Amino acid sequence: MQFHHHGYVSGDPKIEPAAGVGIDRPEELPDEVDVLIVGTGPAGMVTAAQLAQFPNVTTRIVERRGGRLEIGQADGIQARSVETFQAFGFAEELTAEAYWITEMNFWKPDPEDPSKIIRSGRAVDDETGNISEFKHLIVNQARVLDHFAQFMANSPARMKPDFGYEFRGLEVGDDREYPVTVTLAHSTGEHEGQERTIRAKYVLGGDGARSKVRESIGCTMEGNQANHAWGVMDVLANTDFPDIRTKCAIQSGSGGSILLIPREGGYLFRMYVDLGEVEADNKRAIRSTTIDEIIAHANAIIKPYSLDVRSVAWHSVYEVGHRLTDRFDDVLLEDISTRTPRVFIAGDACHTHSAKAGQGMNVSMQDAFNLGWKLGHVLDGRAPESLLSTYSAERQVVAKDLIDFDKKWSTMMAMKPEEFDDPAELENFYVQTAEFPAGFMTEYAPSMLTAEARHQELASGYPVGKRFKSATTVRVCDTNPLHIGHQARADGRWRIYVFADEAPAGAPSRLTDFAEWLDTSPDSPLAATPEGAARDAWFDVKVVYQQDHKNVDINAVPSVFKPQVGPFQLTNLEKVYGALPEDDIFDARGLSRDGAIVVVRPDQYVSNVLPLTATDELASFFAPILLNRTPVSEAAGSRPA
Repeated sequence: MQFHHHGYVSGDPKIEPAAGVGIDRPEELPDEVDVLIVGTGPAGMVTAAQLAQFPNVTTRIVERRGGRLEIGQADGIQARSVETFQAFGFAEELTAEAYWITEMNFWKPDPEDPSKIIRSGRAVDDETGNISEFKHLIVNQARVLDHFAQFMANSPARMKPDFGYEFRGLEVGDDREYPVTVTLAHSTGEHEGQERTIRAKYVLGGDGARSKVRESIGCTMEGNQANHAWGVMDVLANTDFPDIRTKCAIQSGSGGSILLIPREGGYLFRMYVDLGEVEADNKRAIRSTTIDEIIAHANAIIKPYSLDVRSVAWHSVYEVGHRLTDRFDDVLLEDISTRTPRVFIAGDACHTHSAKAGQGMNVSMQDAFNLGWKLGHVLDGRAPESLLSTYSAERQVVAKDLIDFDKKWSTMMAMKPEEFDDPAELENFYVQTAEFPAGFMTEYAPSMLTAEARHQELASGYPVGKRFKSATTVRVCDTNPLHIGHQARADGRWRIYVFADEAPAGAPSRLTDFAEWLDTSPDSPLAATPEGAARDAWFDVKVVYQQDHKNVDINAVPSVFKPQVGPFQLTNLEKVYGALPEDDIFDARGLSRDGAIVVVRPDQYVSNVLPLTATDELASFFAPILLNRTPVSEAAGSRPA
């Protein structure tokens, strides 16, 4: 991380200087806000954390509870989420605290005695390491939210949740500045029940599966009814089951199943225990299943082993259902071309499914990461309101894919062993589909944010529309080998990664010409950065040379890759990289030796791949995204090649 460029810092460098609304931030909820977020679950907190990096935007997040979440239902952390935590600065801390999933074991009835179970297979998580360099983790949702809360508090906006407010309803009116009128009520304390009205420019409902924000904008959840029940418990227990500290799928001869998830800390574990089919007219009975009954079911399934539960941290009973809204904002489908949204929903408010694939919290956070920077850019004056219409268009498709996947996985988890055509079908499905639950199969369609992949052959390892997959490079100034993607923070900036042609630094080349254009041309996206702001305030531009670090003359590197920062206008040397000879990023990511430009959104998805000579195309791509920009094709009267 970088600090001291504003002067010597003697304290915690993670605490950024307060700015904008973070200076003398009022304790009381104001009457008018730019963004009001309802709910401090994963969707709400990630959006708030991202917006906390925009100190000119007044954001408040309200929660019905009187304080922080103490124990959450979700616990599975997929690799894409850890990658996101890296951008927010706490991946290493959370990884150290969490349980690491490295294998999943499978147990089935013993062919010689079907009343007993035996281990039938093992599957290694990401055995080749091709999916991600990050771990598959288990840690309580409450701890994840604590880290986002700390990031918010340390950010320039000094944001923190406003606890003790219940959402009652909202109306979207004609007021141009604050069109959304929200009714809240105190849910705790001496003013409990007393209503309060807030006016907002935008509202996000991250208020869960029973979302009142969703109801207020007329969205309904559609999908299949739940028909299979599971008991879930977080427990401390003694047992002779040998894989109690390994993730397991257990299928018994009686047909009952268990998904075993070891938890962080070395002792706690979670069991999803199959309670069987649910009769439509008798759901109340299954929902009243006691913890003792859940434990008894678990003991019946794991014979010949036994489970002696000593303490129950949390338990519940739920039925598997798959539901999805047809839109994630307040714009009716027939009105999409007539106005932009004012109210959004995210996470469980939009999509519900089983917990078996560990997707709920993870997909909710990606909903929020998608939306947060877009709200920040619009409210900060960087982008037009039309940017906000891309949220529902992009994330609704992702949620549909998730539900289709989870239907398959949860159905297989509930099947009896004899119902499988192949005894290894469950194990094979787990391995073959690993990239999807890990969070890396999302691929955004062409839009104002995602270009057509006209030049994909220049960077085959960075598919347009998919997340930017990091690789190791060497930072020239300090010779440190680093994952280049890990240097990107959740600060709302676009990334422009410039992969050089074969010429050395400073020599006449396509890279040198592109750097000159990027630095000086009025058509360059960097020219949109407001006067008085840091040169890299809106765009983080990095260069990667094909030579190793010893053969890159940093003094010869074009100045656009060495911006002057801070009040002392110090030269930032940390944007210049060389290839690692034994693990060359050009080979690892299929990068052309003629060079390439890879444009990456603030939420880490690749927006465009271009040749170094395609300055008109780069300018035209950014023209509709940045305010007060004229597309080159219009100015020149011709379309870019």
